[in-house]
Amino acid sequence: MTSSSGTIPQLELKGITKQYPGCLANDHIDLKIMPGEIHALLGENGAGKSTLVKTIYGVLKADEGEIFWEGQLTDIPNPHTARKIGVGMVFQHFSLFEAMTVTENIALGMSGSQNMKELESRIVEISNSYGLPLDPARQVHTLSVGEKQRIEIVRCLLQNPKLLIMDEPTSVLTPQEADKMFETLRRLSSEGVSILYISHKLDEIKALCHKATILRGGKYISECDPTQETAKSLAEMMIGTDLKAPEHHDVAEQGPVRLQVRNLGVDADAEFGVDLSGINFEVRGGEILGIAGVAGNGQIELLSALSGETVVADLEAVKLDGQSMSRLNPSQRRNLGLAFVPEDRLGHGSVPEMMLTENAFLSGYNRMKLMRAGFIDTGATSRYAQEIVEQFDVRTPGINHTADSLSGGNLQKFIVGREVLQNPDVIIVAHPTWGVDAGAASAIHQALIDMTEKGAAVLVVSQDLDELFAISNRIAVIAEGRLSPTRNIQDISIEEIGLLMGGTHGMGETGGQTHVA
Repeated sequence: MTSSSGTIPQLELKGITKQYPGCLANDHIDLKIMPGEIHALLGENGAGKSTLVKTIYGVLKADEGEIFWEGQLTDIPNPHTARKIGVGMVFQHFSLFEAMTVTENIALGMSGSQNMKELESRIVEISNSYGLPLDPARQVHTLSVGEKQRIEIVRCLLQNPKLLIMDEPTSVLTPQEADKMFETLRRLSSEGVSILYISHKLDEIKALCHKATILRGGKYISECDPTQETAKSLAEMMIGTDLKAPEHHDVAEQGPVRLQVRNLGVDADAEFGVDLSGINFEVRGGEILGIAGVAGNGQIELLSALSGETVVADLEAVKLDGQSMSRLNPSQRRNLGLAFVPEDRLGHGSVPEMMLTENAFLSGYNRMKLMRAGFIDTGATSRYAQEIVEQFDVRTPGINHTADSLSGGNLQKFIVGREVLQNPDVIIVAHPTWGVDAGAASAIHQALIDMTEKGAAVLVVSQDLDELFAISNRIAVIAEGRLSPTRNIQDISIEEIGLLMGGTHGMGETGGQTHVA
């Protein structure tokens, strides 16, 4: 099913092959996308999706194979050529200059010179109409990961593409905003724009896409009509085996309060940051507390205050097992039993140019005893890194490869595994499965659940409501720097959470303060 009667494919790939040392990323892949078709590209992390779309966009050059654009054999040597013929792409990892404004970054990604005032107006118009609010004057370094993704999407839409490649576009949206995005994509489809859509949210693939191509291990596996499949059957096509849902065993007795936050207030350091006001919650051993929210509503400031990157003056504001952490730095908090997975895996969660062994050492050197007489114990560090790779199925040629050589999902698995294997008393995880395939997401969820059964307290900050509802015992929403009362997961709906994420606080006069039993 397509939205156009055109018989010539907008894009056709024949035999696309790309090899890296020790890895055949694409193995003679064929793909055909018709005008107006919304076509899903599905596969596990490391299946070859990123390599394939980078080849279409001119970032990579295939070793073998042909690309046909509107029926004509075409060479796409670089992104400039791709944009010129009508291909737009939103990358999962962003190509943005941190010290520049939103407008300046968008201008750099467009062909020709731009009238900056006119461009600012167009940015506001496009971002508002698509439900992706952006302030054109903001500097990129002041934005959250989710807001940075909005820049990439808006930059793409400003160029009126004939083929729009989208990588995890709804990961920063509320359910209501995602619905608005789907309306926009369907409208573009009806106007003849082809869309190549990559997402690990299989329910939205079913709701949105006309066709789906499945990749596994760099090979073409099959093409299907996702509307005729279930999310489970799509996932099993991707992983080649049965999908096991995470098992969440209710805790018979609540454990002691392990992480306690009382009347936390933080003034944002960045000019356009979000001040926190009256944040109150606690997480007991044996439970997962989920915090939902649209990007840019105080998550960065909250995570920074909890991890120790921001020191809090009030000694009573942040406690672990009854001991104040407010004025401790990140290393001191780790020594108390805290582990932390930040939202930005490439740069914040890892050093891109460092090997996996070195990245394993960075946060695990104390709890995993990776130092001896003041020197790095290379043997212990290597064993630790190898254990992470094996237990969390990280697809890499080896532990001596750099972090930036991994796909986004595999790097996420490595960073989560690095923290989980330290057996912390409290673990704070931001967006645990962003960009991770269904099988890996299930494994990460199970690992977090297993931690609670050992008595750990788990705090998950995420914009993926399906994820939060799958693993959380209780949930709250952060909006405009305030936190809603926590609710038992069975007592609230996804729709209610979506409204709270959109700014319908329901917090009364307490300013977000709540008593947690």
